[in-house]
Amino acid sequence: MKKILVICDDLWHPAEIIEQGFSYIAGKDYCFDFVGTAKDILTPEMLADYPMIFCCKGNAINAANQEPWFENGVTEVGPRELEQYIEQGGVYVLLHAGIAVNPQWVRNEPKFRKPAEVYQKMIGCQFLGHPPRCAVTVHVENPEHPIMEGVEDFTERDEHYQLEIKEEFVTTLFETSSETGGTQPGGFLFVKGNGRVVVITPGHTLSVWKNPNFQRILKNMIQYYCFPEA
Repeated sequence: MKKILVICDDLWHPAEIIEQGFSYIAGKDYCFDFVGTAKDILTPEMLADYPMIFCCKGNAINAANQEPWFENGVTEVGPRELEQYIEQGGVYVLLHAGIAVNPQWVRNEPKFRKPAEVYQKMIGCQFLGHPPRCAVTVHVENPEHPIMEGVEDFTERDEHYQLEIKEEFVTTLFETSSETGGTQPGGFLFVKGNGRVVVITPGHTLSVWKNPNFQRILKNMIQYYCFPEA
C-alpha cells in the first residue's frame, strides 16, 4: 500500500475539514498520513517515503500557533527541502490553503521573509486574496488530461481564490468563476525537475469535498501519479 502525505491545519483551515474530506476518497491501494505541526515533525528523509504530498495549510505552525512554519535555521523541512523533493521526482499538490503564502504577511525578518519568498516562487503563482464565500463554478478546460477524466463542471459554495500565475509553462486543468471573483485559474500543473507541482484552488468547505466531481479530480490525480503502471 502506498502512503500519501497530507500537511494540514492552520487557523482558517482546520485539520478536521481536511481529514474528513480525504476520508471521502480513501482507496484500497493507498492511505493518507496527516501531519499538522510540520515545523517539528517533517524531515527530508521522511518526505522521501511519499510519492505525493498534499499541502493544505498556509505558512503557520498549526491552528493554535500562527507563528510561521518556514523559519530559516529552525525548520528542518522548508521551501528548499520541498523543492528538492519535487525535483527528485515527487508530486507536490497545493490544495487551497497551501497556495495562500505571502511574504508580506510575516514579520520583516530575513529568517521568515526569505523562505516565504522562496516558497512563493516555487509554487509558480501568487495568491491575491478572495471575496466573501460565494457560489464558485469549476469549468473543465482540459477534459483530455487524465486528471480531468470523467469530471463535469460543478458549482459549490466556497472561497474563490484569486491568483496570478508566475510560472511560464503550465498545463491548465480547470478554471473557476463567480459573480464576485470573476474568472480565475482554478487548477493547473507544471514540471519542476523530475517532479510535478499541482495547484488546486477549491476546497475550503466540506461541501466541495463531498462533490463527486471534486473527489474524482483527486482520485484521478492519485491514480495518474502514484499508479502510472495501472
